[in-house]
Amino acid sequence: MLSGDGSQNSLFQQAILRVNALGGFKKSLGQTLIVTNEEHRFLALDQLRELKGIQATLLLEPAARNTAPALTLAALYAMEQSDQFGCDPILIVTPADHTIKNSTAFTNALKHAVSIANQGAIAILGITASTPQTGYGYIKTAAVNDDQAKGNSGEFVVERFVEKPDSATAAQYLQDGGYFWNGGMFVLKASVWLEALKEFRPDILSATQKAWKENIQDCSGDSVFVRPSSEIFKTIPNESIDYAVIEKCPGSRFPIKMVELDAEWSDLGAWDAVWEVGQQDENGNVTSGDILLSDSKNSLVHASARLVSVVGVENLIIIETADAVLVADRKNSQDVKNIVGQLESQKRVVKNLHRKVVRPWGWYDSVDEGERFKVKRIQVKPGASLSLQMHHHRAEHWIVVKGIAEITNGDQIIRLAENQSTYIPQGQIHRLANPGDTPLEIIEVQSGSYLGEDDIVRFEDTYGRS
Repeated sequence: MLSGDGSQNSLFQQAILRVNALGGFKKSLGQTLIVTNEEHRFLALDQLRELKGIQATLLLEPAARNTAPALTLAALYAMEQSDQFGCDPILIVTPADHTIKNSTAFTNALKHAVSIANQGAIAILGITASTPQTGYGYIKTAAVNDDQAKGNSGEFVVERFVEKPDSATAAQYLQDGGYFWNGGMFVLKASVWLEALKEFRPDILSATQKAWKENIQDCSGDSVFVRPSSEIFKTIPNESIDYAVIEKCPGSRFPIKMVELDAEWSDLGAWDAVWEVGQQDENGNVTSGDILLSDSKNSLVHASARLVSVVGVENLIIIETADAVLVADRKNSQDVKNIVGQLESQKRVVKNLHRKVVRPWGWYDSVDEGERFKVKRIQVKPGASLSLQMHHHRAEHWIVVKGIAEITNGDQIIRLAENQSTYIPQGQIHRLANPGDTPLEIIEVQSGSYLGEDDIVRFEDTYGRS
């Protein structure tokens, strides 16, 4: 997603850098743990490699089960790693779709939260509410003038959590005071999370522990991949950190406190937030890509694959990608989830399989397809290679357009330069590799009775997929 603040780093990279900036504060900073889907592992790894000096362990979910199981994986891993040191690790939990402009304020709030967590309480960062937002949940603290509620060190006692309100209720929250936005950022000991989950949702804990017990690990460079049991993990209830545990903590034996975060925060999980933090022109428009505007105001327009022309509109979100086009009123941007629900119910392939797909060796872009044919543009990183593979139902023609290709075609190994081509018969074992130090690009033309991505039999694979 767009960074929104002009940074050259992605939101994912910014989140990693923000947390790692805490290094040197009283307690030593441990590993960066990234919980992500199995399909996203190499995209995450590529972005990690751009951040020099940061190593990470990737905990790979075989299926999406929301944030409570994700945090449980991190807690179980952290407890295992810390056993050798005899300590109880503190987990700093943050999403990767936020932008925070005041990094110093964030680091200071995080240090405060770590101090709270070190005493055994759960700390949550509460965002200073500046407008009556209806897209966020709220944290209600005890009265700000109550000395018992606000400690000498500045944290607040959390009284309760409030669901996303309507506009009138949100406005009342701002007028009353004591309400903060819930940004989904927590700091707590791993043991505290596991104990609280055991009390409030033992079913999630038990299932996640079973999946974790059968995990397997492998490496890619300095990064470690950890995979829980796929079959068991898919049986874990789908639940968020908030619903499973956090919202049940006020008044329980698990103390929960809030540290106020006033750091120009924005949750870019919705497109209207991207508009709010973007660089607006004299008419309030935020644009990226090949855009032409006429008599239009206060709109977000993003083009990734072609020219987008916008005439006589206001307060719209227009997002063009190679896969689909979204047009929405800015005030309804949170309702994009309804479209996602329709995609799921209609079993639309586009929900999970995009035109351009990142792979560990590079990427491919499906530029055209029809009955019995598909055309792809493929880029292979320097020194990388696809798996040694075979297809039951299709043949392939490869044309080199940039770089040098090393091709295994049955018993032959050949090298092709620009404008040269080869043919891979149906059922032939083959491999594509880039022996050079610049990216290799080819055009692949597939033909056959079935062209699905699951028609691949892998015999060898550098990335552990065979």
